[in-house]
Amino acid sequence: MKVTAEKIDNQQVVLEIEVPAAELDKASDRAFKKIAGKVNIPGFRKGKAPRKIVEQHVGKQAILDEAFEIVFPQVYGEALEDQKIDPVTRPSVEMVTLEAGKDLVFKVTVTEKPELKLGDYKGLKIEKKTGEVSDDDVQQQLVRMLDRQADMVEAEEGAAVQASSFITLDFKGFVNDEAFPGGEGKDYPLQIGSHSFIPGFEEQLIGAKVGEEKDVNVTFPQEYHAAELAGKEAVFKCTVRSIKEKVVPAMDDEFAKKASTFQTLDELKADVRSKLEKSAAEQADRENRDAVLQLASDNATVEIPDVMVDNRVTSMIQELGMRVEQQGMKLEQYLQYTGMDMAKIRENYREAAAKNVKMDLLLEQVAKAEEIKVEAADLDAEVEAMAKTYGATPEQVKKIIAQQGRLGDLAATVLRRKTAQFIVDNAAE
Repeated sequence: MKVTAEKIDNQQVVLEIEVPAAELDKASDRAFKKIAGKVNIPGFRKGKAPRKIVEQHVGKQAILDEAFEIVFPQVYGEALEDQKIDPVTRPSVEMVTLEAGKDLVFKVTVTEKPELKLGDYKGLKIEKKTGEVSDDDVQQQLVRMLDRQADMVEAEEGAAVQASSFITLDFKGFVNDEAFPGGEGKDYPLQIGSHSFIPGFEEQLIGAKVGEEKDVNVTFPQEYHAAELAGKEAVFKCTVRSIKEKVVPAMDDEFAKKASTFQTLDELKADVRSKLEKSAAEQADRENRDAVLQLASDNATVEIPDVMVDNRVTSMIQELGMRVEQQGMKLEQYLQYTGMDMAKIRENYREAAAKNVKMDLLLEQVAKAEEIKVEAADLDAEVEAMAKTYGATPEQVKKIIAQQGRLGDLAATVLRRKTAQFIVDNAAE
């Protein structure tokens, strides 16, 4: 076999591969047997018809095409190994010569993985975060806990909607005196001041009483998700059906007893501070870790092919689709709800995708430079962690990974994590 390589723009490489006629002939014999065993030819059992008859039935070209399919995987793999090319795209094949008795000649165009040039990745200095917790942080957490202990009380008869009221209302929206789809609700729950409705809607309900009808005039935002309503003026005919106010208890020992296992407010405060400090320290560690890795990535240089970024964007969107499906929503519904289309969401993900691709290339290169390997103990620890997460046994997790053929993916994930930890561990104190 003879292989020549020509590099063109954007990390693309064209390989011209020549395979001796003898190898193609051997593959043709295998192709003939394979096809003969599948086709029905009158007067012959499957696989028993002479080659000439089979060729007349399916055509010589069909056998040559099948022979190419037999030859291609092995010679393509050998060509990549010969030229030391790690492709990141599927091969695009251009046939040059595919004839019986002649050398097989074809061209393959692929995009190869770019080589990242490492910068400094050891001894990196960052401005470390400490994750401090203030008295205000503790107080805000206590207020949130206090809020969860609040009671919802019906407003007195004749009371009006206040800036913090919880109401239910009936409404129907009109544009140019015509009702529009999706603009109607019955006994709809709404917290005034939550800004969950169109800007200006909730404020106009302040002062309204139960049973009172009120017209609310608004203008839909220009970027509203329903294009037919974007920028349009509308009138919502509203009727308040109920008004409730939130009654918050006093922040004292009685509150502490109801909200926790502690007997006093001071004990509860101490516990809240302890938990906030632990959470803040963990958050600071994550941010410091991310900052070190990002600095190592910034110090490296590489020209990333667009196709690698495009592929990562696709993976990120697939992950998004799985997350929204777990919440009972289709991706198409999510896009409609957020007012985005697929082109927009791909554009939004592109910057993060490029950073992720570069980070993977960085970790791969550092692993090579530092000869970091994945040991059996590393894989066992990862499987153990996965088993705890999913409430399964390590043996069950191993079986699933093996059945899905994901052992290589698991090893790659562990290697990236191990390499990232190496960079973090070698950062400046």
